[in-house]
Amino acid sequence: MLDDTLHSLHSWFGELNYMALGWELVILIMAATAALLVHRSLGRFLLDSTLGDPRQMRRLTLHSVQRIVFPLSMLLGVLAGRAVLNSQRIDVLVLNLAVPLLVSLGAIRLAVYVLRKGLRPGPAVKAWEHIISTTIWILVALHLLGWLPEVLRAMDAFGYSFGNLRISLLTSLQLAAAIGALMVFATWLSKLIERGLTGSPHLTPGVKIGLAKTSKFALYTLAAIIGLNTAGIDLGALAVFGGALGVGLGFGLQRIASNFISGFILVFDRSIRPGDVISVKDRFGWVQELRARYIVVRDRDGVETLIPNENLITSEVINWSYSDEQIRLKIPVQISYGDDPEQAMQILLNAAGASTRVLIDPAPAARLMGFGDNGIEMELRVWIRDPQEGVAGVRSDVNLAIWKGFRDAGITIPFPQRDLHLKELPDSHEAPAAAAESWGTAD
Repeated sequence: MLDDTLHSLHSWFGELNYMALGWELVILIMAATAALLVHRSLGRFLLDSTLGDPRQMRRLTLHSVQRIVFPLSMLLGVLAGRAVLNSQRIDVLVLNLAVPLLVSLGAIRLAVYVLRKGLRPGPAVKAWEHIISTTIWILVALHLLGWLPEVLRAMDAFGYSFGNLRISLLTSLQLAAAIGALMVFATWLSKLIERGLTGSPHLTPGVKIGLAKTSKFALYTLAAIIGLNTAGIDLGALAVFGGALGVGLGFGLQRIASNFISGFILVFDRSIRPGDVISVKDRFGWVQELRARYIVVRDRDGVETLIPNENLITSEVINWSYSDEQIRLKIPVQISYGDDPEQAMQILLNAAGASTRVLIDPAPAARLMGFGDNGIEMELRVWIRDPQEGVAGVRSDVNLAIWKGFRDAGITIPFPQRDLHLKELPDSHEAPAAAAESWGTAD
């Protein structure tokens, strides 16, 4: 196999005219230099032209042109140089080979960019766009040179056998390419399904998220299975290896698996839905998203907290809008023992109307809760219908109205105080002597 490759290379180089080769290399260097200058100037101009332009089609066109500026400019230079050499009857074997290579490079870069914009698989493919384009172009170049079969056989020679399963460098690359392409397609298809479910007015948010997660998981699993079959790997031979890997992952990724399964439980039992107002320990906010591993909770400060799904299953969660969005707020207050509690309770009821969010039905209620150490303990209870807007604003408005009402009525709010009773005081003459005696004892 290696001898055949060396023989083909020797034959190809034997056909070269080294004087003509020198002229061809000069033309290639000049064309590449000119193309690089054109790419830097024109490419930057095209990118600057798209900034702030809301027209998607124009932006797509300009970005597409920017990706083929270099190969197209170099192709024009090569064609012009080939025409000059042909007029001088100089062999142009290398330039004849460079023309289809440059055409394929431009076509591949354009096709990969258009597919990326059409499928929108994510930022990973965008970052790897040039690597993907270069890899495909190298395969096409090897095919045009006639070296691809020899390269594939050489890559297949590097491999190891595990029982009936043989894994080679070629098989690994085929597997990575197949799974990568299928995963990109599965991601695009799952996003398409998710957009379709989102626009459906007949499904609840929980059902939409559940169907979207299930379809994405099924598509990814199907993509992995098809990728293994495409690479020629027997799934039956992977049974023992897959079982051992599954046990290892079960111990190492136990929390991740738990969060993933808990996410499906939350979706299908509909205990927490997007838009619900929840409290988890000291976190209060409304649910923004339900993801595979966590949920996104946004509080009143605009801070988004990522809470693992397992915590919502195993710990206590307060859902303020689970079955009814109406909730009751309790506002405690104290008055002095010398004030009239009935007058204070009426002031509390009047203060409930200070906030427009307080409901009339159910009506606010004032209660005398007990007799504390510092004063009479009272409580105002009001109902609101929009807990997602927060409760601190309602408390603030009502408390301010209570303070104004108490101030106008002369009712005082007691502060913590203690009465100290001294049964016996020492004589004025004995106190200094006792103090001096205590200091002397300490010495």
